[in-house]
Amino acid sequence: MMSIDRRTILRSGAAAAALSALPSNAQANADTAAQRLLGNITEQLMWTYPESATMAGVDEGSRLPLRSRLSDRSSAGQHTIERRVRQTLGYLNRIDVEALSADRRIDVDVVRTAYELTAEGFDFPYGDVALLNSNWSYRNAPYVVAQNTGAFVEIPSFLDSSHSINSAEDAEAYLARMEDYADQLNGESERVRADLSRGVVLPDFLLDKSLNQLREGRGAPVEDWGVVTSLATRSANLGGDFARRAALLASERIAPALDRQIAALEMQRSRTSSDAGVWKLPRGDEYYAWALRAGTTTDMTPDEVHEMGVQELAELHGRMDPILRGIGYTEGSVGARMTALGEDPRYHFADGDAGRAEIMAFIEERVDDIRARMPQAFETLVRGYLEVVRIAPAIEDGAPGAYGGAGTIDGSEPGHFWINLRTPALHNKFSLADLTYHEAIPGHVWQGEYTFRQPLIRSLLGFNAYSEGWALYAQQIADELGVYDEFPVGRLGYFQSLAFRACRLVVDTGIHAKRWTRQQAIDWFVTNNGSSPDEVQSEVDRYCAWPGQACGYKVGHSAINRLRTEAQTALGARYDFRKFNDAVITGGNVPMTVLGRVVERYVASARG
Repeated sequence: MMSIDRRTILRSGAAAAALSALPSNAQANADTAAQRLLGNITEQLMWTYPESATMAGVDEGSRLPLRSRLSDRSSAGQHTIERRVRQTLGYLNRIDVEALSADRRIDVDVVRTAYELTAEGFDFPYGDVALLNSNWSYRNAPYVVAQNTGAFVEIPSFLDSSHSINSAEDAEAYLARMEDYADQLNGESERVRADLSRGVVLPDFLLDKSLNQLREGRGAPVEDWGVVTSLATRSANLGGDFARRAALLASERIAPALDRQIAALEMQRSRTSSDAGVWKLPRGDEYYAWALRAGTTTDMTPDEVHEMGVQELAELHGRMDPILRGIGYTEGSVGARMTALGEDPRYHFADGDAGRAEIMAFIEERVDDIRARMPQAFETLVRGYLEVVRIAPAIEDGAPGAYGGAGTIDGSEPGHFWINLRTPALHNKFSLADLTYHEAIPGHVWQGEYTFRQPLIRSLLGFNAYSEGWALYAQQIADELGVYDEFPVGRLGYFQSLAFRACRLVVDTGIHAKRWTRQQAIDWFVTNNGSSPDEVQSEVDRYCAWPGQACGYKVGHSAINRLRTEAQTALGARYDFRKFNDAVITGGNVPMTVLGRVVERYVASARG
């Protein structure tokens, strides 16, 4: 089990003491008091989730010890986090927000919303509440370990992409984190066994996928494990024997921990079933209602989300139909015609490594093009520091098609667009550009750099509906900038992507609230959106492991567009496309409940 040393306890205690010293009533300098509180919360958050400090590039100075640590995933560690969350929420609720300035009120509302949702998640005695962990805040999960959840999936990639190695001290810190990685695996295994006693087990298809990934990774020689080769390669010029020590740690500490995790999951075999939704879990309907609130930061019910998906899908199909007819696809439903389009070899990449190289070159070309268009969409520009990276082959089978995020606050490390290349057939030439805009520029990587201009606590907290809603809006911006004017089939790819997210509303709620089977969900998705069965199967499995998360995309996107329409109506000729985009993106990552106030401030400012 991962220990919490005296220095961590002292720091956490000091933060708690500072929080409790704050007055309960409004005072003349309310902003200063709130800022002091948020500063203490920031420090406590980073000592709770050291990965967050590294991802943000602030694990230096007094925070340098965080560079040698990972968060505690054991039962005891989770109970400590829960206690701190409830205590901190109490301090936040004592603030008189009416006494604050507009900027500080938004800061407090953002932080309080994150802690409220987290406290609600801890009301359930199972699963993993990730809202406060900036690395994985998007993925609350009823299962501690799954094909896309857990240390085995997350930590090797984190260490490779976020833990820089420029000195022997950096390499030593990496080795210390390898020790903690083994502790994380053990802590998770303990929680998996505890959840089994509560009747919380993976569906059989997720259990098989998770075990296959773990066994495949465990079965490779330790010298070839990514967590070992990453350090060996990057420390080669530093002297010392870091590669040997990493391999020894992998063999003596991590391998036995992986064996224990495999054994813990294998214990579920006799209790598992093919039931896909969380309705089968203790208080499953309540859990899904919370997961949906956390994923969308709204109070929409499953039925409301489901119906929203049906309606938006019909509207998008109405926009796709004339384009399909214009390129000669006239027979059958929109979904059937998109299936036929996806089978057209003109839009396929080559097989194998040749196709993988084509995909990487294609992405780089689209990044260069859209980067040059950004001054047309924003008055306030950022660097857009980006690296395109293949998802590690060891975890590609359970990973999404792609994901992305910004680099470090100081700009020393780039943002990343991770692309799944387990087979080039996952991607095609009419939809990959749109995926690039979503994950990279002006999507996740671009948006993340604006968040870095907020107070540090705002950079550490993220809200799925805003992050993913913005990324869909980024795709829309690309279309509005004319990227598809000479390639209407590319616009079909963009519309299909939006329809894909509308389908998610239907399928996620179908699985978890309407008791759809996995196959029913796959069939509905393939039929209605024309997506490939291979892609859809991975997607549906993701929804089963992360209930509610996939609904944030379209809910957030629709909210941004609704607010844009309201701003256009209110301002008339004074509405400005670039200034609206600036307002939404410079306001930072916020819950949907707060985004409306951000846009209201833009409207008031534009009116003068």
